[in-house]
Amino acid sequence: MPESNPSPQQGFGNWKQWLRTQYIRIKSLQGEPHYIAMGMAVGVFVAFTPTIPFHTILAVSLAFVCRGSKPAALLGSWLSNPLTIPAFYYGSYRLGMILLGRHISTSILNGDIHGLLKMGWDVAVAMISGGVMLGIVPAVTAYFLTLKLVHRIRRSRMAGSRDAHPSDPAPDGPRNTEKPLQQRPVDRNN
Repeated sequence: MPESNPSPQQGFGNWKQWLRTQYIRIKSLQGEPHYIAMGMAVGVFVAFTPTIPFHTILAVSLAFVCRGSKPAALLGSWLSNPLTIPAFYYGSYRLGMILLGRHISTSILNGDIHGLLKMGWDVAVAMISGGVMLGIVPAVTAYFLTLKLVHRIRRSRMAGSRDAHPSDPAPDGPRNTEKPLQQRPVDRNN
C-alpha cells in the first residue's frame, strides 16, 4: 500500500503527522551529517526563492554543486507549498524593492500575486534578489538544526544497537580486528 503523504495544507490537525513524516524521511537519509545538513540547507534556500516551476531542478543542482544530499535538498524545498508561497513571494518582492531602492507598487500591497507576476522584469529582479536574501538565514538555520538532528538520530541508533548487543565493542571505540592467537599444541616429546 503506498505511503500516505499528509501535507500541512490539509488542516492544523495534520501538522503533527506531517512533521512526523518529515522526521522519518530525514531519519532515513544516508550519508554523513554534514552532507545531509548541506542538502537540507540548499533546499530551504531554494524554497524561499520565487522560482516555483524550477525548485526541484535548482535544489538538486545546487546540492550537487555544494556537495550536499540531493534527497535532503528535495525535502528542504518542500517548505515552499501553497500555504507559504504567497508569503515568500510577497516578502521577496518587498525586500527586493527595498534593496534596489525602488517604490513598492500599491497593487501588490493588496496581496494580488497575479498582478505581481504580470508586472515585468523589474519585479522579477526584485523578487529574485529579495528571495535570495530572505533564504540565507533560514538556510543557515536549517543547516545547523538538521546537523544537530542527524547527530542526535545517529547517537540514538548507536545507543540502541549497543543495548541490543552489549558484548559488541562501542562504535566509537577502537576495534580489535586481529584474530585471537590460537595456541599450538605443545610437543612434550622433545
